[in-house]
Amino acid sequence: MSSILYSIGRWAFRARKLVVSLWIILLVALGGGAVLLNQGTDNTFSIPGTESQEALDTLSRTFPQVSGTSAQLVVVAPKGDTVTDTSIQKPVEATVAELKQLDGVSGVTSPYDDTVKGSISDDGSAAIVTVQLKGQMTTVPAETKTALTDAGTALQKQLPDGSQTAVGGALFSQSLPTLSVTELLGVGIALVVLILTFGSFLAAGMPLLTALLGVGLSMALIFIATLFGPISSTTPLLALMLGLAVGIDYSLFIISRHQSQLKAGVDPEESTARSVATAGSAVLFAGITVIIALVGLSVANIPFLTTMGIAASAAVAIAVLISLTLTPALLGFAGSRITPGRRKAKRAARKAAATAAADGRDVEAETPTKAAVPTLAHAAKADVPPGFFRGWVRTVTRLPIVTIVGVIALLGIAAIPAAQLRLALPDAGSHAEGDPARVTYDLISEHFGPGYNGPLIVTGSIIQSTDPVGLMNKLGAEIAELPGVASVPLATPNQTADTGIVQVIPTTEPDSEKTAQLVSEIRAKHQHFLDEYGVDLKVTGNTAAQIDVSNRLGGALLPFGILVVGLSLVLLTMVFRSIAVPIKAALGYLLSVGAAFGAVTMVFEWGWFGDALNVAKEGPVISFMPIILMGVLFGLAMDYEVFLVSRIREDYVHGGNARRAVESGFVGSAKVVTAAAIIMISVFAAFVPEGDTSIKPIALGLAVGVFVDAFIVRMTLVPAVLQLLGDKAWWMPRWLDRVLPSFDVEGDGLQKELDLADWPEPAGRYIAAADGLGISAKKRRVFGDVSFRLGDGDVLVVHGGDRTATSALLMSVSGRTKPDTGILKVAGYVLPTRGAAVRSRTAVVRLGTTETPVEDLRRALKGRPQLLALDSIDTVTDPVERRRIRFELTDALSRARIEERPFALVVSCVEPDGLDDVLPESAEPSSVHLAGPASAASPVHPHRSTEKATV
Repeated sequence: MSSILYSIGRWAFRARKLVVSLWIILLVALGGGAVLLNQGTDNTFSIPGTESQEALDTLSRTFPQVSGTSAQLVVVAPKGDTVTDTSIQKPVEATVAELKQLDGVSGVTSPYDDTVKGSISDDGSAAIVTVQLKGQMTTVPAETKTALTDAGTALQKQLPDGSQTAVGGALFSQSLPTLSVTELLGVGIALVVLILTFGSFLAAGMPLLTALLGVGLSMALIFIATLFGPISSTTPLLALMLGLAVGIDYSLFIISRHQSQLKAGVDPEESTARSVATAGSAVLFAGITVIIALVGLSVANIPFLTTMGIAASAAVAIAVLISLTLTPALLGFAGSRITPGRRKAKRAARKAAATAAADGRDVEAETPTKAAVPTLAHAAKADVPPGFFRGWVRTVTRLPIVTIVGVIALLGIAAIPAAQLRLALPDAGSHAEGDPARVTYDLISEHFGPGYNGPLIVTGSIIQSTDPVGLMNKLGAEIAELPGVASVPLATPNQTADTGIVQVIPTTEPDSEKTAQLVSEIRAKHQHFLDEYGVDLKVTGNTAAQIDVSNRLGGALLPFGILVVGLSLVLLTMVFRSIAVPIKAALGYLLSVGAAFGAVTMVFEWGWFGDALNVAKEGPVISFMPIILMGVLFGLAMDYEVFLVSRIREDYVHGGNARRAVESGFVGSAKVVTAAAIIMISVFAAFVPEGDTSIKPIALGLAVGVFVDAFIVRMTLVPAVLQLLGDKAWWMPRWLDRVLPSFDVEGDGLQKELDLADWPEPAGRYIAAADGLGISAKKRRVFGDVSFRLGDGDVLVVHGGDRTATSALLMSVSGRTKPDTGILKVAGYVLPTRGAAVRSRTAVVRLGTTETPVEDLRRALKGRPQLLALDSIDTVTDPVERRRIRFELTDALSRARIEERPFALVVSCVEPDGLDDVLPESAEPSSVHLAGPASAASPVHPHRSTEKATV
């Protein structure tokens, strides 16, 4: 991975104008598409397959008058009067008549209708006009909503002084999220942190520029996607918040590494490539974890949540791509101007030159020669700040057991409130005070009871009944006797008498646990109603649908948590080649999640700091907050884990002392992790005071979760655990190490490639070369200490008494088997680091196991490999086939020379004698004799020699 990213970083640096131009063109194209194709957002929260959704779908066909959304017009009489007074009743009835004429209105219920109960409060001080609309809240035209509001305003003018009217209900319960100046405060704090971190305005502006570009692209894609399906208004806001945060952080990591290397004397181009290779590897891995976690939201099987996860993951993917391509391009424009301390060094040089000139000395002669380019590890350590971070890590690791117990106890206590976390979907009661929908909600609660804000609909087919009206009356009367039912205003069949509905008013508000219990109680009596009345009843309505959504989301938390934790264990095991580190990381993540949930509970349910954070109403938080917070925080936690622990592991690999590496690695990475965490916290926290009702708890949970995870878990608990474990922290079973793929996050493979760039000399002459090569299989040494050089047009014969050994060498040379010891380079690529590149440039034909050797050889040669390996060539005994193989190989060598394409051949056999009729005509093969599985001798370098080389 690091080698590929190294090439990408170097290419982006050199082609910086092209890279910037392509991103700008893409932004303009997608932005134009968003303007032309945007269909608007849809806040309909539905779950196919739930009882409430199935009932709504049925009502839309059989009883469309009650299947759509509704609005409510509340009228409150002046103090001492009642709504039945002529001065109030006449204007209200006139307004009802006007509302019936509006487009999109399927029916209006007058509070003065004798067939409807409960539309006038018990004390006569208030009345409700219910307006039934066609379609759901997101499909009602804006003109209809405006007309309803205007009707309420006109009615207010006709009523006596002291009267009050308000328009609200389900139609107005959802508010569109908007951005405010407060959100920009987070960006401002991020800029300050970047300036302090980089010490350069130029460097500080790059992460902001790349993040804003990424956000613009992701927003455009989301609005274009509205053409293909419904997207909630929360989706773009979540993508904006997450894309902005990770976009800044990912670029920050790369630029920070680049600055450290510039300060160590690395050339800007080389430094950019190395930064993308090392920090970019960690960025890519971290981004993949966030994307997988967000896509994993689909485990809940809820369409709007799946869409939200995919949109947010797209924003993260764009942030990763921009960080790995646009950031190195911008670094190319900056050159060495962002080198830390550059201005001070220039001033010092000018002062030294002036002093030397005054003294008559030769400054150039006194200037020391430029030092050699440092390795990746040394360059990364160039900007290691002592002071606070060193003191902190020494403090937390002095008594590691005390630190571990203290952190676990603290976060355990912080997570206790999470047990009381309640979930619900937002309604008008969560709007800000003074909002018309909130005013209506509060007036209804005050004069009628909270249940009138969330009526339930119990419906079923009554087509077999001979007395539909009587049946519905009996059903309504029995349901009215259930605990938690305030009243049953309506129990009626439809016009065709095939479907009936019972409107149920709970005694509690829509998001109350008791309302959910009432829904469960009615559903529990399903069999009773079926046996007693022959009616298959279902509970639906906006409130029941919201309860179903919340239940489905709550039920998805455990499988999603198992998925996320399991994923973290597997991914971190691949990255760090360790058992203890992934377990510690997963447990630390759970502590962070618990503390975040606890903070959300204390603020939004207990009311702590509610006024300061502008919380409109205490109560349940939005149902999808926990699962989104878990997914996003998982990715961010892995960010900090990778950037911190990979630096510690890098120092351990190069130094060998596990406990000393904890301090050096921590000090080397703590500065950038601290900056990244502060930026994340600032961006998320900025969405809390004035943020959308749905986003506020998510933003607060993420801000607290990032703080806890970065500063308490990763920068306190992690060093203490690693210090306690020592070398055991990096233990991993050999069989597991062989099975799992490896991510070269620390750039070890890249450093090996850089070190061997000019090996073997002369550079570029050999297609394949090896020194001290050795392979083991099944706990025994197959061969060891093999060395050779293979140039263009050369043929290497590998022979010996053990076919396992000869085959293993061919598989190793072609990139199919990983050698245990030695150095191996094929087609200019170091193995096993660049195994994929070598495999794409080599071909292997297993002649000992094929019945069509010539056809297999031809297929292999069609790919024009640079190196062809023929295993067990001596097993082909048919003289005709041997001559045909010789012809094909001779022709392949000739074509390669004509096309000026490198080509070499490696063959294996038991004995090299008698190969003249199968090898190419002009071949002068060199050979390697594998004398035995445990043999070892001085390495030899056969080249263009028929002399056997015994190893």
